[in-house]
Amino acid sequence: QVQLVESGGGQVQAGGSLRLSCSASGSARPITVMGWFREVPGKEREKVAAITKDGKTYYANFARGRFTISRDGTNNAVVLQMSNLEPEDTSIYYCNADPLIGGLVWWGQGTQVTVSS
Repeated sequence: QVQLVESGGGQVQAGGSLRLSCSASGSARPITVMGWFREVPGKEREKVAAITKDGKTYYANFARGRFTISRDGTNNAVVLQMSNLEPEDTSIYYCNADPLIGGLVWWGQGTQVTVSS
């Protein structure tokens, strides 16, 4: 059973930066895709960024240019570096791991990011 452990959330003023980290345990192989989603109560969970085991990246439009995703494929660890944060980025951020096998997906417990104006 794969487990994801996140760290690095917190509170920051607008324009500041935060670094989110996620480590997956329980997988003997590099997980095909790892990424981050975020969710605000009352809204759908949305994809923020993702990265494949080969290093290919995806960014949502709101994240492009401000957020950078990276990973250590061997150790199934992923980092989301967020800069120039805006109050609209306030959300719970969830780490996601997707081996692209039969719809199996794993989620972290979520970490709160709060950006004050």
